[in-house]
Amino acid sequence: MEAVVAVFALLFVLFLGLGAYATVKAIGAAKRGVDRTLTQARRTVEDHTLRAKSFAQPGPVGEIAQLRLKLRTSMRATQDALHAGVAGDESLKESLGLFERLSAHGHELDDELKRLESEPDRAALAERLPELRERTERITHSADSLRWAARDRARRFADDDLEALSAQIDVEAGALRHWTTAEQPPPSWPEAPPADAATGHTRSEATRPPTEETAARPAITPPAPRQTYSWQKKPRPESTS
Repeated sequence: MEAVVAVFALLFVLFLGLGAYATVKAIGAAKRGVDRTLTQARRTVEDHTLRAKSFAQPGPVGEIAQLRLKLRTSMRATQDALHAGVAGDESLKESLGLFERLSAHGHELDDELKRLESEPDRAALAERLPELRERTERITHSADSLRWAARDRARRFADDDLEALSAQIDVEAGALRHWTTAEQPPPSWPEAPPADAATGHTRSEATRPPTEETAARPAITPPAPRQTYSWQKKPRPESTS
């Protein structure tokens, strides 16, 4: 009895632990989902704000907003392309590592541009613009190169796979059309023997010369004598009159 109670207690503790683990995992997944949603919403708001500043505020402030928007758009697109491609192509891990190093420079530049948005000295800001523009161009060019290289690689693999698949389909289609080959004609029936050949055996027997056995045998076998009985009447002689 004590063993049964111990087993039930162990099962209860095990189920309780599994339930707690599943609850923690579910809460963690929900929290990550909420954080991801909030991050995406915050990025969307910042992008719309930068786009509005680039059009509404001319001069150095508007150009800084354009640089930030260009930098963020290029880095985000490259990040999404590499993360999506590395799941099916392990060779992109090295490219992803290079992008992470480039991303550190991108975040540094984005933070610097964000601080300069509130810079009151417009003249000093205008002097910094060529250098900021050149840094943004270098980072976005490197990010675009990685993104397009990953896309070209994925498209090349897709083209090679499609070519191999088309060749296999052509072979299979040829095998399915194998019935169109010329069929052998059925064998012809043997010719019927001539009438003379069919009756040759009977005719040869009829024209064969008689032998001693056939000569001794009478042409017509005489009838056997009829047996008479006592109660039968004697035949009357035929009248000659």
